[in-house]
This record gives sequence, structure tokens and C-alpha cells, in this order.
Amino acid sequence: MTDEPRKGSLLVIFLTVFIDLLGFGLVLPLLPAYADHYLTESANAGMQLGLLMASFSAMQFLFAPFWGKLSDKHGRRPIIMVGLAGSVVFYSLFGLATTELVSDPSTTMLLLYVSRIGAGIFGATISTAQAYIADTTTPEKRAKGMALIGMAFGAGFTFGPLLGMVAMAENTVSPWPGFIAAILSFVALLLAFKKLPESRTESSNSASHKILDLAGLKQALSIRSIGLILITIFVCIFSFANFETTLSLLIKGDSKHFTGSPFEFSYRGICGTFAFIGITLALVQGGIVRRMAGKLADSSLALTGAVLEILGFAIMTVAIDKQSDTLLFVALGVVVSGFSFMQPSLNAMLSRRSDPTRQGAIMGVGQSISSLARIIGSGIGIPLLAIKIDMPYFVAAGLMVLGVLLIFAAARSGSDFSAGEQESPLEELPTA
Repeated sequence: MTDEPRKGSLLVIFLTVFIDLLGFGLVLPLLPAYADHYLTESANAGMQLGLLMASFSAMQFLFAPFWGKLSDKHGRRPIIMVGLAGSVVFYSLFGLATTELVSDPSTTMLLLYVSRIGAGIFGATISTAQAYIADTTTPEKRAKGMALIGMAFGAGFTFGPLLGMVAMAENTVSPWPGFIAAILSFVALLLAFKKLPESRTESSNSASHKILDLAGLKQALSIRSIGLILITIFVCIFSFANFETTLSLLIKGDSKHFTGSPFEFSYRGICGTFAFIGITLALVQGGIVRRMAGKLADSSLALTGAVLEILGFAIMTVAIDKQSDTLLFVALGVVVSGFSFMQPSLNAMLSRRSDPTRQGAIMGVGQSISSLARIIGSGIGIPLLAIKIDMPYFVAAGLMVLGVLLIFAAARSGSDFSAGEQESPLEELPTA
């Protein structure tokens, strides 16, 4: 590792990722409502929109190892720039699909699918940005460096929807969110071209990994408490993805494909709602959870989050029944606060239960489990919404009841890793 790439490189990689994610945060809340507007076939509308929403996460899951392997061979900087260039192309395609130049709704839907799949493929280079940070930080400062990616995500999900409120008309589909997202990615590309030095050296760790490390999964499941934590992570991420994916369609109101919603939010209102979620997430994680971490057990924080989510989903069903915008925002605040407690606490439990010599493999399995849960949750939520407008939230609440039981079981079944107390099944497994 050389000193040169470190100077200012963390700030540049943060700004590059943040600017790109501004566009992502701008497009994400509007995509389901846009697709619902252009979809002409009602028979399997829920499945079609579910596949559209799941496609981005699925492509990221499949292509992150590919980009990691290429970055080992050609360097981090060119791969990050290729990813940004791809974002420019496919966000532009998203904007083009919603202009008057494309008059056939079926063609628009096809272009939305292509743009979403392409954005997922090239958005998978986020893992290369993480490898860049690993290259340019010492082991002691790596956690703080990696936290920059989390900050970029949080800021993108907060300010992207706020930008959408400015870009959108009240009740008219506009191509500008796609075009603005493309412009932002182009600005990030220029920033990377001008200011981002190469980070990879001969001593850099490999960024390549398997799509799903089966040996690592077997290794992780060989310890009962880690296996329970992984199942808990899957259930909790699945539940939240099921909620997050359906929210835009719920608050947009009745359409030819989805009926029974008491809400009638404009496109600006949808963006504002997601901005509220981003701000709540940032305030709770940064202002409350961060201060409580270390003072309370991770399992206690995770349990607090799971119970809050159950309460929030229950309030959400009441808000739908009572047709109350006020109760809806109370529910959103409680659900998002619960997720803010739960997700980092489960990841911390997984890390603390793992043998440090095998922690990378086990945490990698945890990331794969989270990705799979997000893919499946995104794909199933909208079909549930098509069956009954409040069904996704009853399912989410039921899953979180299971989550509470799993957290209890995980907390009781083991403790933090301690040298000399390693369980024998793990010792017998190969490290590769």
C-alpha cells in the first residue's frame, strides 16, 4: 500500500459513491409507481412488478464477484469508472423510456426492465469501492473507512428523494428523475476520472469472491448460534424488503392493477415519504443506536428493533383501515426505527460470534444471505399487495414475530467468540 492513494482518496471515493447514489435514491421510490402507470396487462401485474423490483438486487448479487475479479486484474479505478459509465447509460434509458418519444406502453415496460437490469449490473461495482477503501486504509482504520460507504448510502437515500420532490410534477410522469440520475452519475464519473488515483498494489487483498460461498456457509452453519443469526438476518431483511418495495404503490393510491388503498399521494409526496424514511434512519442509527451500542447487549438492541417493527406494521394495518395519513407516518417512523436498531445489531452479533481468523468468510456469507433476502422479499411483496392491499404488512409482522423468537434463541445458544472455546465442527472445516 502506498501513501499517495491515501491522500484525499477516501473523500473522493465517498463523494463519487454519494453522487451516484443520489441518482439511485431519486429513481427508487418512483420506479414501482411508474411501472404501474405503464403496465397494460392486469392478470399478472403483481408478478411483473415484483420481478422488476427484484431484478436490480439480483443483478448486483450475481455480478459483484465478476467486477471484483476484474478489479484484481485491471485495478479498482477503471472498474469503478466503468460502473459509473454504465449508470449514466441505463439511467438515461430510464428517462428516455418515460418520454413521449416512446409511445407504446409495452415498449416502455421493456425499457424499464432493461434499464433496471443494466443499472443493477453496473451498480454491483459498489463492492469494488469497498475494496478501494480496504486498499487505502490500515486494518486499524478500516472500519471507519468502510463506514463511509454506509454514510454515502444513507445520504443518497435521504437527499435523492428530496431531489425528486424538486424534479417531479405533482401527478404527471416525468422523465427528469432518470435524466437527473444520469447527470449525477456523469458528474461522479468526471470526479473519478480527474481525482481518483488507483489504489491496488501488489499487497492488496483480492476483491474476488464466490456468488455464494457454500464452504463458508457450511462453516458458518456448523456453529448453532451463527446459523440462527444467519436465519434471523434472512427473515428480518426479507420482512423489510417486502415493506419497502410495496410502499410506493400503497401510498400512490388505487390504480387499474391495485385497489383498496385509502391514500392518494402525488409523485412529489412519494419522494417526500421516502425522504422522511431516510432522515429517520439516519437520526435513529446515528443519534440513538450508535450511543446505545456497547452499553446494551447486541441481542437486546436487536430484540428492541424487532418488537418496534411488529408494532409499526400493526399500526400500518390500522392506518390503512382508518384511512389515516397521520397514523401511516407514525407507522413508518416506528418500522424504520426498528430496522435501525435491528440490522446493525444482528451484524454485530454475527461478527462477535465468529472466529476472527474466519470472520471474513462468515461475514461474506451474511452479506450473501442479506442479498438473497432482499431479492426474494422485493419479488414477493408486490404480488402480495395485488392480492390484498394490507397483506404485505401482515406477512411482515408475522415474519418479525418469528424474528423475535430467533433472536431469543440465538442469544441463548452461544456467546462471543473466545480463543480456546471454538466448537469442534468449525475446526474440522477447511479455511478455503
